[in-house]
Amino acid sequence: MCGITGFIDFTHRTSTEILNRMISTLGHRGPDDHGAVFYPLDVANLGLGHTRLSIIDLSQLGHQPMNYMNYTIVLNGEIYNYNEIRNELIEMGHQFRSHSDTEVILASFVEWNIAAVHKFIGMYSFAIFDSERHKLWICRDRAGVKPLFYYWKDGLFLFSSELKAFHKHPRFEKRINDTSLFKFIQFSYVPGPETIFENTFKLNPGTWLEFDLREGEIRFHNYWNLLDYFEKPLLQIGYEEACRETEKLVLNASQYRMVADVPVGVFLSGGYDSTLISSLLQTNMTRKLKTFTIGFPDGIDESKHAGRVAEILGTEHTLYNCTFKDAKLIIPDLVYYYDEPLADISTIPTILVSRLARQDVKVALSADGGDELFAGYFHYYSILRRFNQIQSVPEIMYPLLSWLLNHSSRNIPDSLFHLKHKMEGSSKAFQLDKSSQLTEILKYARTLSNTFNKKLFRHFNSKENIWKPEDFTNLTEIQDQLLYIDYTMSLRDCLLVKVDRGTMSTSLEGREPLMDHRLAEFAAQLPFCFKYDGKTFKRILRDITHKYIDKSIMDRPKVGFDLPVFHWLKSDLAFLIKDHLSPSEVIKSGYFNEDYVNQLVKKFLNDKLLYKPIIWRLLIFQMWHKHWME
Repeated sequence: MCGITGFIDFTHRTSTEILNRMISTLGHRGPDDHGAVFYPLDVANLGLGHTRLSIIDLSQLGHQPMNYMNYTIVLNGEIYNYNEIRNELIEMGHQFRSHSDTEVILASFVEWNIAAVHKFIGMYSFAIFDSERHKLWICRDRAGVKPLFYYWKDGLFLFSSELKAFHKHPRFEKRINDTSLFKFIQFSYVPGPETIFENTFKLNPGTWLEFDLREGEIRFHNYWNLLDYFEKPLLQIGYEEACRETEKLVLNASQYRMVADVPVGVFLSGGYDSTLISSLLQTNMTRKLKTFTIGFPDGIDESKHAGRVAEILGTEHTLYNCTFKDAKLIIPDLVYYYDEPLADISTIPTILVSRLARQDVKVALSADGGDELFAGYFHYYSILRRFNQIQSVPEIMYPLLSWLLNHSSRNIPDSLFHLKHKMEGSSKAFQLDKSSQLTEILKYARTLSNTFNKKLFRHFNSKENIWKPEDFTNLTEIQDQLLYIDYTMSLRDCLLVKVDRGTMSTSLEGREPLMDHRLAEFAAQLPFCFKYDGKTFKRILRDITHKYIDKSIMDRPKVGFDLPVFHWLKSDLAFLIKDHLSPSEVIKSGYFNEDYVNQLVKKFLNDKLLYKPIIWRLLIFQMWHKHWME
């Protein structure tokens, strides 16, 4: 795991000094080594920078930027099947100096050009420059496990693993994208490809960008999309065979991610996904697996379940209980490491468990992706139920039911805006054709009401729909649409970001077995009843896990993460609200109505605010704004 950054400047004003300042912001991603290369070309200046976290081939032969013939690369991530590809290339006549996967990527590029990405199993973002053809390619892995940002304005192109590198370039315009801020308040994160800044984007997962310097043009190519696999016919496979194949895929993906020249461990929460990964690995290895758990004595605490699993499996287990003091020390750092606003409270324990693991290992496996691939969330039930209720009503009744729901919602006080918003959504769904009803339900189920937004934002215009029916033209099953949305939104732009920045904040490489693209392709083609049969969420993963850990230990109600932050914000952390959500501070940032924010704060402090997450979102944005914009 590393950090990469670079630029193309057609005005020739970017220097090596600026490049080095950009590189310096990524030191936490790669403290073991750093490097830079600068090309003063006729058409533009070009620079590539790298910070290294040594995981495979710890010698100086793994130093980056790395050259091979006329190509130069900077890589963030790992290609897990690099040994197989390396052997194939050796048979074709290639020779290698190092044992690093970086050199394998370069040789693959020489042999197959950018099409080499189809051979890679891994997580990666990389940039390759061809000094003969004056072309730069930047590429991101299929699932979007590794980040890659770019900026393009007035003849300046920047790219980096994190936004903070852009701030070190004097010509980067850090102008907030109003639509992105609106989406952040709705979702608690900024959905890609947009970022919080104008002219700044996330490279879409499964995509490469080709920049022809001579032509001054950028071309994009999408080389993988999970939607293609949802659109394929379902696999003609029985449930037991599907369980066996899923287990093989998860085991292979997990074993691949244990390959390293440094110690490796696993984050064990005690839930099904991390328990499954730990069970498969420990059962198939002789040495003890290192597992790490964070407990929350003041919140929902499942650490005792994780400890029981570790005891049964015989792992070398480490537990640390998160305290108020831990959270208090971490919260001020959140907006530095999460340099685009992210209001997921679990960023706190993610950083804490990463610090815990880093004391013993340099790589840790995490278990994100199981809920999105195998239907592990309750909202699959609730949204499907609402959709089916509307679908079951004869269309002749739509106008009457729409009027009744709309009239009822008008009589609900604004303090119940979330309930009112959902009722308005159901009302509007009755006014639409069946292909658009899901879009309307999703819009109202997962966003805040226009009434609320108009009061909150200083300047508010009606925004476009987040989900567009044309995005799912060929997905006939509503449950597939829901899975695809979660995979391409909250998983990619919230959960994976949380783990990447959290682990890298302490120079720990995070790896995600359940994000293996082969598992995603297989899961997308399974019948939905294998994932959720109307009673059991994540059915197939649960049944596999029960082979290793008895059902009586595992089968308990699914609980979300709960750290008592909202309680702390009314007591020991009340100073954060005073420092960042006071009317004067809200006026200073300039995006929200200070009187309405003040009303929300008063309701929150008096236990009268029904939707408390809005306070955390506002607080995170205000803290972020003060750090990065003021």
